[in-house]
Amino acid sequence: MNAAKRAEIFARLAQANPAPKSELEFSTPYELLVAVILSAQATDKSVNLATRKLFPVANTPQAIAALGIERLEEYIRTIGLFHTKAKNVVEMSRLLVEKFGGEVPRTRDALEALPGVGRKTANVVLNTAFGQETFAVDTHIFRVCNRTKLAPGNTPRDVEAGLEKFVPPPYRLHAHHWLILHGRYTCIARKPACPRCVIRDLCEYRDKTSAEETARARAGQPGAKRGAPVVAKEGNARPLAAAAKTGGARAPVAAGTRTEAPAVARTPRATRRRTKLLRRG
Repeated sequence: MNAAKRAEIFARLAQANPAPKSELEFSTPYELLVAVILSAQATDKSVNLATRKLFPVANTPQAIAALGIERLEEYIRTIGLFHTKAKNVVEMSRLLVEKFGGEVPRTRDALEALPGVGRKTANVVLNTAFGQETFAVDTHIFRVCNRTKLAPGNTPRDVEAGLEKFVPPPYRLHAHHWLILHGRYTCIARKPACPRCVIRDLCEYRDKTSAEETARARAGQPGAKRGAPVVAKEGNARPLAAAAKTGGARAPVAAGTRTEAPAVARTPRATRRRTKLLRRG
């Protein structure tokens, strides 16, 4: 993909959504940091439901640290991995008070030194809270960049490096949000909505879906072809099929893991039951 095509892609995404925003609800950098930590392997919607109850009670490092792990768990119990996340958030809050005067640091190294904060989380906070031109590559951005050939790569870090290299200056600040929203609502994992895509003619994905296929997919009817699988060798891009269900992509994929499993012939249920009984006997 050439520079002119990349620039046109971002120009169209910007025209369609001039002021993209995170779908996580927050009012301070600290609230954003907590929300992003909680969003690992969870949807933004589920995190918002939890933080709407949590933040009115405790929305500062001092308050969360005082709340403690067990009481914090009561507010985030509906989120996956809530126990581990509660431990990380409480310890992160304690360290913010102890080392940073209760303020969220503005450097990647300092953020990544906090419990529960990896490179992607740090990039989200730096971009969304502090206006830095960073690219947080989640499963949606990983998929969009590889499908369209905007910034292809085998790992999230490869894709991030490609975005650093290729995104034109006027679009660097909001590129992260444009791409994640495009992947979440248009270039979705199993059945990308190519007929209504604003960059359809610029995208270099070979297996674009038709309007008929998109309609069949929405109706749950057979006959719609699946998108080509994407292989992630390392990093924090989730299997794309799982991402379609949760709306977010956070967990690592093992080396060489196919994100869409090929069809496998299944043993008849009755045969499997008989086999189990024989083994028990």
